[in-house]
Amino acid sequence: MSTERRRGHVAGLPTWDRCAVMGVVNVTPDSFSDGGRWFDTTAAVKHGLHLVTEGADLVDVGGESTRPGASRVDETEELKRVIPVVRGLASEGVTVSVDTMRASVAEQALAAGAALVNDVSGGLADPAMISAVAAAGAPFVVMHWRGFLEGGNVRGTYADVVSEVVDELRARVDAVLAGGVSPDRIVVDPGLGFSKDSEHDLALLAHLDRLGGLGRPLLVAASRKRFLGHVLAGPEGAPPPARERDAATAAVSALAAHQGAWAVRVHEVRATADAVRVARAVEGAQ
Repeated sequence: MSTERRRGHVAGLPTWDRCAVMGVVNVTPDSFSDGGRWFDTTAAVKHGLHLVTEGADLVDVGGESTRPGASRVDETEELKRVIPVVRGLASEGVTVSVDTMRASVAEQALAAGAALVNDVSGGLADPAMISAVAAAGAPFVVMHWRGFLEGGNVRGTYADVVSEVVDELRARVDAVLAGGVSPDRIVVDPGLGFSKDSEHDLALLAHLDRLGGLGRPLLVAASRKRFLGHVLAGPEGAPPPARERDAATAAVSALAAHQGAWAVRVHEVRATADAVRVARAVEGAQ
């Protein structure tokens, strides 16, 4: 099967002839790489529009940090952070994804113009999420998740990380389908860095074809994550700061695109936008 066919299409979203680029807008004070930079609504909307000019096809707006050790914000605060930014970007014609684990936030974001719900818990954190997404007819990203990371990297033990992530994601997809979400609106995400160590993340990236076997478009979110810091540091060095991992992120984006990923989620868009276009050009030359 060609890479383009494996990539798939998500109903309700635009179609791209290559791996799509999802830019990140964290409307939070405590995200791991850019917390506080876009905390003001005006600044967040401006940043989202800048990401589009840099080559983002979608913009993912989140109001709650999911880094290890982060505490949850309450529903009112999350809504206050997210909804004005979603509305502002959608009004400018941006394809917006909302990054939330709460059904109420997903519902209000969709009403404000969001086109996609990106739930890092895959519908596990809020029992109302799947039915809310199904009722709205929205596309839904189902990520591999083993629980909140407030206590650290929880339950990161695997006998065979690729097989276990594939099996657990398949079970979540089945639950989402049973909850009424249309099969052509489901995206899967291996959840790099969530209850996974560096060797787990690298193994999953090396076997994205196995995740493709789930028959769903694949989102890869590797941007600036810890495993890249470990790779760049080498055996003796200290990991570089998160914002110094963008070249490595672009490398992963090219690899993911070459293996048929539907989209990559990144903080710094320009290098990844270039990387996925090169990957597409190479595919076209085969």
